[in-house]
Amino acid sequence: MANISQQFIHKMRGYVRVGHNLHDGELIDLIEAARADLITLGGLKAEKVNDESDALIKRAIGCYIKAEFGLDNPDAEKYRQSYESLKQHLMLSSEYKKGA
Repeated sequence: MANISQQFIHKMRGYVRVGHNLHDGELIDLIEAARADLITLGGLKAEKVNDESDALIKRAIGCYIKAEFGLDNPDAEKYRQSYESLKQHLMLSSEYKKGA
């Protein structure tokens, strides 16, 4: 998996409203899991998924993290559905899909 920049981790902290680095280990694991899901199960191009400046990828990873971060999230299912919906749209795009 590609390296994750500190700037990207900082952005993802904002998605879950965390202003410190105490949970960076969990965030890094979730970023890697989201990327793996998009590449392996979604069939997306690794270079697109690892592009930290891509707004759609950033949003998809953010939704994944919001769904999976922490233990008690009453909105988790809503964010899982948002992630899955965005992943489906990315899978239909020739710009993001492998072999398209």
